[in-house]
Amino acid sequence: MQTILRSHYLDVLKVLKGKNLIKVATGVRRSGKSTLMSQFQDVLRAENKAVSIIDINIDRPDFRFLAEKSWKEVYDYIVEQLKNDVTNYVFIDEVQNVKEFEKLLEGLYVHPNIDLYVTGSNAFLLSSELATLLTGRAFEIHVLPFSFAEYISFTGKSNNLDRAFAAYIETGGFPEAVRLSADGNQFTLDYLQMVFNTIFRNDISARQSIYSEESYLEVVNFLIDSIGSNVSAANIANTLKANKKPIDNKTVSRYIASLVESYLFYRVKRYDIKGKQHLATQEKYYLVDLGFRHALLGKELLSDAGHLLENVIYLELKRRNFQIWIGKTNNLEVDFVIRTKEGFTQYIQVAQTVQNPTTLARELAPLNSISDHHEKWLITMDFDTGTYNGIKKINAIDWLIGK
Repeated sequence: MQTILRSHYLDVLKVLKGKNLIKVATGVRRSGKSTLMSQFQDVLRAENKAVSIIDINIDRPDFRFLAEKSWKEVYDYIVEQLKNDVTNYVFIDEVQNVKEFEKLLEGLYVHPNIDLYVTGSNAFLLSSELATLLTGRAFEIHVLPFSFAEYISFTGKSNNLDRAFAAYIETGGFPEAVRLSADGNQFTLDYLQMVFNTIFRNDISARQSIYSEESYLEVVNFLIDSIGSNVSAANIANTLKANKKPIDNKTVSRYIASLVESYLFYRVKRYDIKGKQHLATQEKYYLVDLGFRHALLGKELLSDAGHLLENVIYLELKRRNFQIWIGKTNNLEVDFVIRTKEGFTQYIQVAQTVQNPTTLARELAPLNSISDHHEKWLITMDFDTGTYNGIKKINAIDWLIGK
């Protein structure tokens, strides 16, 4: 089966190898966490054919018996497999299926001969007990579905990048969805609906009290339909009430929190550029994978193309490990204020096209209102590039593939 090396994440794991940390892969279900760990095991074997690797996936039939054991019995089972006087690389997939798994991880972490790598469902990774346990002991590798560059590498659709980008927005980047689509399989949308339902059943409703599944899904649909727009629990509740689907603000807030915790959506807060302070209102939400939009709402690409591009840019910024905010400058808004790993600030405005002079002026206005000397970018799908008063206009596809 064809796979794509998740080079970005593998590079992080290579740096962390042997460090006294639990390496924890987080991210939405089916984004490729297990495959990433398998690829890293191949890296370890390539470096040393005699390497000691203990790979346990509690969901696999040959390891499912461990789910019936106590954490101490699982710990003893793993310790029995260890080789003496060498580093043993222990990988545990879906460890939340072990009872009191927190104690298991703590015990393995302090073992002198173990380098520990863990993945699991988001519900387990977000438990307060585990968060307390792992403080200062773990490094999170947040795994997203395929980037556009990875999508191109997998599908080989490099001859017409604009057409490939349109397909990417519709299909999304879940590896199996991309594989089904590349094979011409008509079940891509069915697969994405199944992934969403699995997340809802296992990572959300198993942890949250959902009073009305119908109302919950209405909140999901509202957020999907409001990508790139300022939203609040109050305006969602008011809209649903107007459509005779009553729900209160607190319930909406709780539902949104569960969607963020399960990594279906990412919350981005606002930042006052001139006042240099974070703001607590009018956040934006971005969808983890745009394939869900087509699968759940049935919307076509041409509908709201600018905000879909904004969603793609946001996810790529997150992949590149930037800190991200929505910028406020006077009464204008900058799509993204980012801070790089080196501590540099950049301002980014995203638009589908600025060929119309009025549109160009509107998109440049927020950037022109900022008086500092940080870099400013205007990212569009236009082929032409250029510079406007120090603001660099670049093509979105070129930026996404690292040109």
